[in-house]
Amino acid sequence: MSTNDPQPAQIWVDADAIPAVVREIICKAAVRTATSTWFVANHALPLPNSPWIKKLSVSAGFDVADHTIIERASSGDLLITQDIPLAAEAMELGLSAINPRGEPYTAETIRQRLNMRDFYETMRSSGIQSGGPSAFDQRDRQNFANALDRWLAKQKH
Repeated sequence: MSTNDPQPAQIWVDADAIPAVVREIICKAAVRTATSTWFVANHALPLPNSPWIKKLSVSAGFDVADHTIIERASSGDLLITQDIPLAAEAMELGLSAINPRGEPYTAETIRQRLNMRDFYETMRSSGIQSGGPSAFDQRDRQNFANALDRWLAKQKH
């Protein structure tokens, strides 16, 4: 491949808080489609042995994994994260981004999500408990698998 050839898109996983079932879906899809997939975390992760699945271990610390992903990812790659500010920064660099429930971050929704995140953070700091997100269920698992499959299908064209 010459240096002018575009690199195949990769998947980047902000893996510190990813549900195990989502990690399994990602790994199976990476192997099935021969897509380089990077799990970035500051703790040990059980991952299958595959040339398509790689782990980047980072030191513990505020946003260390986030900075590593931003430094290494390229336009056209996919980011899987629950971290809304990280998703916003990645999108500015031309990455696609989805959360572990399969909801895509878009230019239209990212600002709203950032505002809601800030609102809930203000509420929590005032002592008001919001209860957090609903439990991850079978529908979330299916929505994520479908969203990942849609992104992977686009890469073949």
